[in-house]
Amino acid sequence: MGDRTKRLTVASMGLVAAAVLSLCAGCSSSSAAPATNQPVPAPGNAPAKGPAVPSPGCSIPTTEPGLPAVSDQKVTIEVDGVPRWYLLNEPSNTVPAPGGTDTTPRPLVLDFHGLEEGAEVHSVTTQFGALGNTDGFVTVFPNATGNPLEWNTTSRTGNADLDYVTALLTQVESTQCIDTSRVYASGLSDGSFMVSLLACTMSDKFAAIAAVSGLQLPRPCHTTRRVPILAFHGTADPILYFNGGIGTGTLDKILGHGASAGSSTTTTTLPKANLHGAGYPATVQAWAVKDGCNPHATDTRKSSQVILRTYRCPPGTDVEFYIIVGGGHAWPGSAFSRSISDLTGFTTFQINATDTIWSFFRRFQL
Repeated sequence: MGDRTKRLTVASMGLVAAAVLSLCAGCSSSSAAPATNQPVPAPGNAPAKGPAVPSPGCSIPTTEPGLPAVSDQKVTIEVDGVPRWYLLNEPSNTVPAPGGTDTTPRPLVLDFHGLEEGAEVHSVTTQFGALGNTDGFVTVFPNATGNPLEWNTTSRTGNADLDYVTALLTQVESTQCIDTSRVYASGLSDGSFMVSLLACTMSDKFAAIAAVSGLQLPRPCHTTRRVPILAFHGTADPILYFNGGIGTGTLDKILGHGASAGSSTTTTTLPKANLHGAGYPATVQAWAVKDGCNPHATDTRKSSQVILRTYRCPPGTDVEFYIIVGGGHAWPGSAFSRSISDLTGFTTFQINATDTIWSFFRRFQL
């Protein structure tokens, strides 16, 4: 995505996000890459079975059993002299790690918020922390900076957010017992832009990424291995159009310009979606080609609102695309996304993005 497009996206989505925050006041919580250092896939949807790679935090003496789970604990960190923070979710030490025991190193998921959304709202949106505390993995919700809150998704030298992610991983892996071969990143909208950048710049750190409403293929993208990619995008996204471009319908609705309070921007202002056209379908295909997959995809109708697009890929990677028919700029399966549908469009409940992303992540490790 070019700088001009990103600026337009920031300008439009910032107003959307401001409205979202007002609703949530008081919420709680190229050529293929080389085939070296590939993830270890498991057959079908079964979890990967490779050995854990314990982080330095695994050397910390185990605390007494029965400690409660940690939910959305605000943790501060200084990066390049700037105070930053993130939300930490950690299962009770009586909950075993996936496929292991309570002393087994745990997987780690970093879940990145959208523009101006912030970590607290995003935690409510995805409920990834609650899932992790049940299934035995650690979840972190990073928080961006600026006004509006925005991720720096350029690959230029001196990217403060890449420094932040590096420092965050170091801190979490030094204080928690993490399996560093099972670290993953997911994101929504601007958070999807950020995890797309991480797939390119930190492919040696993240075993897989998932992007909801905003997968990108940054240029340049110098991966050191093939990166498993999972994407979701709605055909009626009123903010980031399915086939590329940025919509103004949602902005008009928020500002009261040319739209009645009861009108739907997703049915009156959007171009007809081409499932095999430019924009996000082309971006997913470009990632498939980069990962060495056959560029010809197979579409499977999973339900009336969900199409799964898959590619035949080399062992150790997968590229999958969930097309949400009629879906808006939303996190599938999220009650919070549904509560703001007047702003962001339809949220399907025929698939749960959080559960689906975790099932995808479990199949891969470095």
